[in-house]
Amino acid sequence: MLDPTAPQLVVNSHTLYFSWLPADPDAVAALVPTGLHPRADRQVFLNQYVVEDETQTSGFGAYSLTYLGVSLAGVDAPGGLSPGGWWTHYVASSRIVREYATARGAPVQAGLTTIKLNGEALQSETEADGVPLIRARCRVGQTGHVISSGHHRYFTQRDGQLLSSVYPYVAEPVTPFEIESVEFLQPRHPMYALRPANPLIIGFGYFSPRSSFAYPGGLSVHPGGAGLPESTRPAHQVPASLARSGLPSGS
Repeated sequence: MLDPTAPQLVVNSHTLYFSWLPADPDAVAALVPTGLHPRADRQVFLNQYVVEDETQTSGFGAYSLTYLGVSLAGVDAPGGLSPGGWWTHYVASSRIVREYATARGAPVQAGLTTIKLNGEALQSETEADGVPLIRARCRVGQTGHVISSGHHRYFTQRDGQLLSSVYPYVAEPVTPFEIESVEFLQPRHPMYALRPANPLIIGFGYFSPRSSFAYPGGLSVHPGGAGLPESTRPAHQVPASLARSGLPSGS
């Protein structure tokens, strides 16, 4: 087992990362533990990525991973451009990665993520126990000279404490980029609570055939302690005037 306090580096992964407004904002808010607060719009984020070769990591080997969660208010990543996020699901193909992430408080389960590109058509899929859970379809172009870089901040829970980590990343996004559909395929699975609204309202997003990032060496204890997700939240309505271009950006 890898030392969970040791940093890890991943380079040149194939990454599809984007967010949306959910069909059931109250169900999304109920997944966030006390001590953290979802954004007013209850934005949900999804990152699906594939690491094809063991030479692309400092210790993980080749693997695929999907994480899914709720964007948070008041705990932005450094620079203030990206909201912090609470991981609700973390689906990894590698036992090594699962053990490492479990020790850091991630809500881990075994599963496989695939990203298939056919010309401009991209399809990503996350499955567990051979059952497809999430499928996204996109139209993508080519990378150019633009580089996207910065930090993500994610929260986990372990031993009654909320833990925070900041993850640096550098990615080469493609352009053009358009998400055509996002399907949550198993209504009885817990992930289904995070399904997108219809019509689909996208916040931020990109596909990068070369995305690099690091797991930090340490975890910071977030003040206030952790509690179970709240079962009830005040009713929330997405403003009818909220358009795709009006959503705050993230990365």
